[in-house]
Amino acid sequence: MTAAEPTTAVRDELFGPSRRATTIGIVLLISLIAFEAMGVNTAMPALVADLGGVALYAWPFVTFMASSVFATVLGGRWCDRAGPGVALVVSPLLFGAGLLVAGTATTMAQLLVGRVLQGAGAGMTSVAIFVLIAAVYPERARPAVFGLISSAWVLPALLGPPVSGLVTEAFSWHWVFLGLIPLVAVATSLIVPTVRTLTRPERREGADRPAVALAALGASAGVAALSWASQNVSAAAALVAAAALAVLVPSTRRLFPRGVFRLRRGIPTVVAARGLLAGVFFTINSYVPLMLEATHGWSLAAAGLPLIVGALAWSTASAWQGKHPDLPRPRLLRIGFALVTTGAAGMLLVAPSWGVAWLALPFWAVAGLGMGLGFSSVSFLLLQQSEAHETGFHTSAAQIADQLGTAALIGAGGAALALLGAPAVALPALIALLVALGLIGLLGAPRAAGQAGSATTTTLSE
Repeated sequence: MTAAEPTTAVRDELFGPSRRATTIGIVLLISLIAFEAMGVNTAMPALVADLGGVALYAWPFVTFMASSVFATVLGGRWCDRAGPGVALVVSPLLFGAGLLVAGTATTMAQLLVGRVLQGAGAGMTSVAIFVLIAAVYPERARPAVFGLISSAWVLPALLGPPVSGLVTEAFSWHWVFLGLIPLVAVATSLIVPTVRTLTRPERREGADRPAVALAALGASAGVAALSWASQNVSAAAALVAAAALAVLVPSTRRLFPRGVFRLRRGIPTVVAARGLLAGVFFTINSYVPLMLEATHGWSLAAAGLPLIVGALAWSTASAWQGKHPDLPRPRLLRIGFALVTTGAAGMLLVAPSWGVAWLALPFWAVAGLGMGLGFSSVSFLLLQQSEAHETGFHTSAAQIADQLGTAALIGAGGAALALLGAPAVALPALIALLVALGLIGLLGAPRAAGQAGSATTTTLSE
């Protein structure tokens, strides 16, 4: 068999007559969630000035994060018990309703209600899509699906901020929300025919997880508090962050598979890998513009260039791995960690006052390549090692690890800035911590392989 033949076969699995609409619908839904996230960030200054003042700036983000975490957990449980079909219809409707409520908001209270609905829709949609992929696409085609999902974030990352800025200036921030509603309807209609063919999964012992709603509330409150603390650096924020961690610890015992923090072989390491990759990459991603603008005097436009380079590299690597379905994913995960850690370590040559600013571009391209290989490998291994009745639980656990790791480490960066002052002093200390976490992921990556030849069943942490 030639190299072109498997590529053609995989393309047919994605875009053949039976799956073309489903594939396009999945990519469109992810793109809409991504575009809304990127666009709202750009429109937020005008929005807050119109509705409530700068003192309320963090709340639209916090409410979105809290509801997203809660819906991610409950959405995973729902998909395990009833399949992804109903969730894939309900969650886009929630997201669309949130766009409508936020887009017509005349008060901050109404906007926050809209953001809660958007967060719930986005969180549940993300989980349900992964469960749908496990149910519909053969294993050999999944790397290519995950490559498309990664690419679905790139165009919004590049076009979301400028388009949102133009729409806000030419019309109103309201249309940043309202303009997406028709596309949500189109994406949902593309997926519905496949949803109708899905069968309800077999009910298994342990699928009904006790106290999951309470744990989900604790996790959502904890992650939201960490997110708020990271945007409000002060002594009070430090106390809030400490309280958030006190709530999160018992909550994660219910929401993660046993052994996540010990990198137990199989699913626990896969879930931990998602949190480590996201925490390292997105934390530095958040502070790169500050690093270049405050320490090296770059303009804000120029300081955003490494983020664009990283996003393009991510998409390129993710597309490449999708064309090579036979490559061992644990090995790709390890290479991904090596590249992300190398990119993070390179920022130690950029962050200090004596650093070389332009090195941020090549090093962040290296990190982006690592994310393209690592994130797609995590997604593949997660579905490969999950039994049908636990795919939603494992998917939600991985996404919670992502959100929690990112929120906690961005908050740690805010604390470092508050304690150490200048970014040229505080950010190297933060980056050193992130490099250490990347090395932990690199050393633990082989344990993501799980038990040879079979799915790895994990139980709830107790």
